[in-house]
This record gives sequence, structure tokens and C-alpha cells, in this order.
Amino acid sequence: MAGLGTLVNVCAVVAGGLSGSLVGKLFNEQQRESVNTACGVSVLFIGMAGAMEGMLAVSGNGVTSTRAMFVVLCLALGTIAGELLGLEDRLESFGEWLKARTGNADDAGFVNAFVTTSLTVCIGAMAIVGAIQDGMLGDWTTLAVKSVLDFVIVAVMTSSMGKGCAFAAVPIGLFEGSITLLASLLRPIMTDAAMGNVSLVGSILIFCVGVNLVWGKRVRVANMLPAVLLAIIAAFLPGSW
Repeated sequence: MAGLGTLVNVCAVVAGGLSGSLVGKLFNEQQRESVNTACGVSVLFIGMAGAMEGMLAVSGNGVTSTRAMFVVLCLALGTIAGELLGLEDRLESFGEWLKARTGNADDAGFVNAFVTTSLTVCIGAMAIVGAIQDGMLGDWTTLAVKSVLDFVIVAVMTSSMGKGCAFAAVPIGLFEGSITLLASLLRPIMTDAAMGNVSLVGSILIFCVGVNLVWGKRVRVANMLPAVLLAIIAAFLPGSW
């Protein structure tokens, strides 16, 4: 059944949030901060691994760096577009709306937890590929694997950041659900080259999420999201990117 993968992923995020909320109550403030830093370091390395896979190439007996211009242009132009659209502010406003509507008005960290977790679980090639496979073929295997990963990630993040993390289920449901519904239109666009570009840029954005987790909010990651769209467009442009 098309859409089952999205439903499973949403349930995994909610379950991860509930589990993390229960475990988090056992930690004191210092322990929660330590867990948050550990989670941030993990996200940093996940992002770095994906980015290096897309940027490093074996040349002879050495390793060379490639695609620097592609990364710079996508991130710079994408960030300009995101700043003009105010995507970060819009996502935070939605978080504030959820905070008020769900009876969490007294939770000072709700919006930051919601935004950070939403970006962590939504950015990446698995969400796009999995949703397309689910919509076109009814194959939700990729989203099932992602659901397991998301459960662990959200549980850990919730234990340190609070229950706002669990509400990342809302944007992930909207994001993957929309792609599933539009799968027949999107599949011709998502070529191997396009998916490689999405994986590279998405990994860099995940790295930025890790930076915010470890050192506090320093990067407005949501405003960089248009870079993913530019990465897809770049796959159809002539020349080497």
C-alpha cells in the first residue's frame, strides 16, 4: 500500500520521542547536556562521512578532493534563496504554533528541539528515494530501514533536548507523504546523478545540524534547504559539476 512507509516512519519518530522522554527523566541536567553533545558529535560524523563520499575520489595512489565549486555554488545560492524566503523563521513559527497547541507553552526548549530534530530526520537521500519507491512500487523497505535509524536518533535527542523532538513526526509525514503522492512525477527527475548530488549536499546540511547541537545554534540550516533543490537542477546542467 502506497504511503505505508511514511506511516511507519512517522510512528517510529513518535515512538522514539516517547522512549527518549521516559529515559530523559532519569538524567540530571549535566547528563542530558553530555548526551546532547554526544548526539551532536555523532551527527557531525554522519554528515562528514556522506560529504566525503561525494567529494573524495581515488586518483592513482592518492585521494583527491572534487566538486568544490558545486558545493560552494549550491550552498551559497541556496542560502541566499532560503534567507529571502525566511524558511528558518517559518519553521520556527510552525514550532511555536505546535508548542502552543500541544500544551507545551512552558517548555523553553520545545522549538529548538522540534526544528533540530525535524532537519535531522528530513534531510537526506533516504527520505526522497524511499518515498518515491513507496509511491511508485509500494516498496517501503528503504523507509523501514530509515525508520529504525530515526527511532534511535529521535530517542537519543529527546532524552537530552526534550519532547519537542517527537513532533518532528509532523514535518516528516508532510515531506515524505507529499513525495509519495507525487512519485510518478518525481521519479524521472531523480536520476543517479541527481541522487548523488542530493546525498552530498544533504550530508553537508546534516553536518551543520551537528554543529548546532555541539556548539549551540550557529547555522540557520533551514535557510540552506534550497541548496538541495539546486543540487537536483545541477544534475541536468551541461558540464562537469
